[in-house]
Amino acid sequence: MKKHIFALTCAATLALAGCSGEDKPAEDSSAAAGEIVHLKVGASPVPHADILNYISENLAEDAGLELEVIEYSDYVLPNKNLDAGELDANYFQHIPYLEAEEEANGYDFEHGPGVHIEPFGVYSNKIESLEDLADGAKVSVVNDPSNQARALWLLEKEGVITLKEAENPTIYDIKDNPLNLQFLELEAPNLVRTLDDADIAIINGNFALEGGLVPSEDAIATESGEDNPYANVLAWNAGSDKEEAIKKLDDLLHSDEVASFITEKYPNGEVIPAKAK
Repeated sequence: MKKHIFALTCAATLALAGCSGEDKPAEDSSAAAGEIVHLKVGASPVPHADILNYISENLAEDAGLELEVIEYSDYVLPNKNLDAGELDANYFQHIPYLEAEEEANGYDFEHGPGVHIEPFGVYSNKIESLEDLADGAKVSVVNDPSNQARALWLLEKEGVITLKEAENPTIYDIKDNPLNLQFLELEAPNLVRTLDDADIAIINGNFALEGGLVPSEDAIATESGEDNPYANVLAWNAGSDKEEAIKKLDDLLHSDEVASFITEKYPNGEVIPAKAK
């Protein structure tokens, strides 16, 4: 069977016009035996869409699946569109972010176990080591709470700041800031563009890759992948009528073939397979 893959990039600036309300809800998937089930899956371009496209081209048909991969450049619309029924699943987020989104927006999602980890990194066009940070240096960080906590914990691990006890500490939970660092909060896709202005930027792995950065070469400090709680997961609506097919996709995401693809495509640790199911 000839497979078709559709990619739609939903930039944040065109979000309301281009990605909401226009699409019809996914069709009912009550499939007869042997029927191919079509799944619309939202994903960040790198590495999530790359991984899904690999599955679509190599593994999906044998599992009775046809994937339509819809790319998003932000972290907000994939969950909104999933909740609205415009997607069957999404693959872009880790569990702490998903849980924060569910609490804030009342989403009722389910998710599989972690598929891969994208270690956070500290990047700079101005210094070569965190030891070179000057008093009053500017630091750009992501503005969503779960990922901001992750960025701050990396700075704390490197001995730059200390944090108060908090579940997801923000810049307002910094206990000691001996260098009087100035923090600038931004949407994740914009962090790479701050490198000429800020002294350091702490960037999510996928947006670093999209911005042309190589974490293993360009980061001056990197989050450890060992026992990392921020593995990205496949998520879907609780009670979805396509749950059986979605769980087949989740199985494929945890397959040896996908783990090998991730390792071969990102050989320098930019993306690390999580423990398989």
